[in-house]
Amino acid sequence: MGVQGLTGFVEERGSFFTDLRVRDTKLVIDGSSLYHRLYFASTDDFRRGGNYGPFAAAVGEFFGTLRACRVAPFVVLDGGRGADDRKLPTLKGRAAERLRTAHGLSRGEGGCLVPLLTREAFVQALGRLGVPFVQCFAEADREIAGLANRWGCPVLSLDSDFCIFDLAAGYCPLSHFQWRSVCRGEGERGSYVPARCFSVEKFCRHFSHLNKSLLPLFAVMNGNDYIDLAALEVFFSKVRLAGGCAVGKGGKHARLQGLLHWLSQFAEPTEAVDSLLKYLKKHQREEIRELLCTSMEDYTPSDVNLEDFFQNGKYECEAARKADLPWWVLDAFAKGKLAPFISDALILRSTFLHVQVENMQRPSAHSTALPIRQVIYGLLLKVSQNTEAASPSKQTNELPVVCEFDRLQKTLKKTFVQAARLPTDFCDDHFTLDKLIEVPMSCRRMVLLETLGVKMSILESIPSHLQLPVAVTCYWICCSEPKVNLHQLKALLLMMVSGELHRITNDPDPTVVHAEDDTIVYNEFLKWKEKKLQNKDFDLNAAHGFCQWQCCLQMGLYLNQLLCTPLSEPDLTSRLYSGTLVHRLYQELKSTPSVENLFSLSPKMTWLYQVLLNTVAS
Repeated sequence: MGVQGLTGFVEERGSFFTDLRVRDTKLVIDGSSLYHRLYFASTDDFRRGGNYGPFAAAVGEFFGTLRACRVAPFVVLDGGRGADDRKLPTLKGRAAERLRTAHGLSRGEGGCLVPLLTREAFVQALGRLGVPFVQCFAEADREIAGLANRWGCPVLSLDSDFCIFDLAAGYCPLSHFQWRSVCRGEGERGSYVPARCFSVEKFCRHFSHLNKSLLPLFAVMNGNDYIDLAALEVFFSKVRLAGGCAVGKGGKHARLQGLLHWLSQFAEPTEAVDSLLKYLKKHQREEIRELLCTSMEDYTPSDVNLEDFFQNGKYECEAARKADLPWWVLDAFAKGKLAPFISDALILRSTFLHVQVENMQRPSAHSTALPIRQVIYGLLLKVSQNTEAASPSKQTNELPVVCEFDRLQKTLKKTFVQAARLPTDFCDDHFTLDKLIEVPMSCRRMVLLETLGVKMSILESIPSHLQLPVAVTCYWICCSEPKVNLHQLKALLLMMVSGELHRITNDPDPTVVHAEDDTIVYNEFLKWKEKKLQNKDFDLNAAHGFCQWQCCLQMGLYLNQLLCTPLSEPDLTSRLYSGTLVHRLYQELKSTPSVENLFSLSPKMTWLYQVLLNTVAS
């Protein structure tokens, strides 16, 4: 993320930072950077697709530390890609890189990959902890900078773009935020988190007192997530520094340093742009000037008033107004109740499906959840009969189409998917998205359950927070290819029971009385797990099946959210899914069927396992 090569250069030098004691302050946090950092630190198993429990625990510890230092966190998350979709080339490159990493992991090579539901688990954890957060309409960087400057507090991130923004209280890289090494303060001031803050002044002083107003031009010329100007290669090949060497020549970071030294001779950006354009062909100059000036605006802090959101729950921005979306959809986006996937499908009719560690010779694990996505697209893109946009579609009886970026074997491919036709008893021809919230809950639930191929009557004996995962499991059994085998199914259900056991025995509510047999069984289970998880066997075909289940759960969650949660949202933070554990249970069930009796000493857990098994078997 950010400016190419800048993080490496700044870290290598080390002299561009000042020490900081973080306490008694507000702190604006880049949510995407934080959940990536915390997930990678919470596990060493990236092959088996998601250990959300330890991740959620790490999130809790992180914000607990901030609370102990009297730091008030405000988390800001990226939203969708935005109507202009300017980052599409960068996102395609990242998706291809993720695919290479996933393929390497599937073959036993190293690598780090955030699992499919990490973002959803993070949002749930923030909600449970009561941490204020907002999901921006599109890219969050400018809004993060704007809020931090409004409050005069630091930004916490791991994105080198924040080295470029003019931030009143500076940028703290997560790599220098030592939240696990809190220091006890002297006197009344109390504990603090030792951190380091990037100093724009030190950075600019190093490059011949470069005017910091030139930093956005440096970022754009050097290349960032939005722009990679091939036309500037002519400039880099021709321009020379005072020392006589070309900007583009030399060792590591030489181009970056050369560009900064070259820029230091100018008083302000317009003068530098004029000089730069002289190296380009005449017919290119005005187009490149416009592109550079537009791109430099990406480093102007936004005037979106996030303070108003955190105080009054109101999120307003120009891009959201132009999108002309229903009020309840915009409100749900800002509060993280609808995912960026939904925003991209609605505004761009284009989505990315993130690859997991799966069998690359088989169709993508996401193909199993295609019918669920088609219903989501049908709900989002259904247009009223009396609008002009709908009339050609009506005459040809065509359904809207969405472009999906997914893998085909080991390459990223785009395919066009038709939206599903909505059931006639759900909506009439005048149904539109803004009316979805008015549809009776029973009808919304019917659409969800019909999509998953389940009747409400079979879910009634299931605890409400497990009804959606069980319905998704029924769908997975029916729709996965190749078919789910019994060991996989039992491993998944035993994992759900273990998550439930963890939840009830670790409930912090002092009024909840824990049955003694549950506590005994849980402690025995922890001993069993400690011993068995040392076995690192990996079955790629089983992994593919569990990846399919996560894809189905993800789209089941999104559909449930879009329908305004007719079923309770399952809690990913309470160990509903653990990739490491489900793989271990699967391997054990193949060799030792008695593992099925792991929780037999707890009547409550035995009953739950039998109910789950009977429900999905039916």
